[in-house]
Amino acid sequence: MNPAPPLHAASRRAAVLAAALALVVLGGCATVPAAGDTPVPANPVDPWQNFNRRIYDFNEVLDESLLKPVAEAYRDVVPQLVRTGVDNFFGNFYDAWSAVNQLLQGKLEDSLTMGTRVLTNTLFGLGGLLDPATEMRLTRRPEDFGQTLGYWGVPSGPFIVLPLFGPSTLRDAAGFWVDRQVSPAQLSSSNTKRWIIGSMEVVNVRTKLLQISRLLDDVALDRYSFIRDAYLARRRDAVYDGAPPLEDLGDDWEDEPPAAAPAPPASAPQAPR
Repeated sequence: MNPAPPLHAASRRAAVLAAALALVVLGGCATVPAAGDTPVPANPVDPWQNFNRRIYDFNEVLDESLLKPVAEAYRDVVPQLVRTGVDNFFGNFYDAWSAVNQLLQGKLEDSLTMGTRVLTNTLFGLGGLLDPATEMRLTRRPEDFGQTLGYWGVPSGPFIVLPLFGPSTLRDAAGFWVDRQVSPAQLSSSNTKRWIIGSMEVVNVRTKLLQISRLLDDVALDRYSFIRDAYLARRRDAVYDGAPPLEDLGDDWEDEPPAAAPAPPASAPQAPR
């Protein structure tokens, strides 16, 4: 996923909604002319691929020119102990939101475990800077509102690439908007503090993705397709807790249509006796 610079809450909402609405308007088009007037054929899981690739290219330029250099400087300058504390703080915050989503999905045991994890790290981990809960084998099981919508039966919809925010689907874009309303940056009423907290969150996420970026450069011939397919597979797996039903494999939005079975070979004529 391409992380993005923090924006004011209203700006973030406008960006997500504008992207979703724009893609809905384009829904009637099988293809959109790409650069050089060479359209990419429509894909059942990615019907807006030409438009998505343009947004993806924009995100890549932003990442290479700004986000990646900042993340590399953060990794090289800030001590590992401090970076771990920052990551633990954000992780503890989202663990609480995971507990809420697990409760909304009826996963009472998981919700109780995550709630206990948050309480442990908050009380005994200096407000979440340390992670004693992991040592106590309270396993982190992250959940977001997009997964909750999937649990309730909301279809994923087509794949989209959000400006600044990266790969998503229509369902996950709606869930992302809800997730951002309870992000750590919303703890403060000061716009300045929101920018500071949001910036730290973005830099923290991008730093953790540095190694993955190098792997993509080595193994992916088409980074866009690789990221899209990996995202859809990971999200589908997350919605079904690692066990998607077999009958759902034919979902037009989430998987390619099965290839037609080859015709049986014609039997050879028998020689006359």
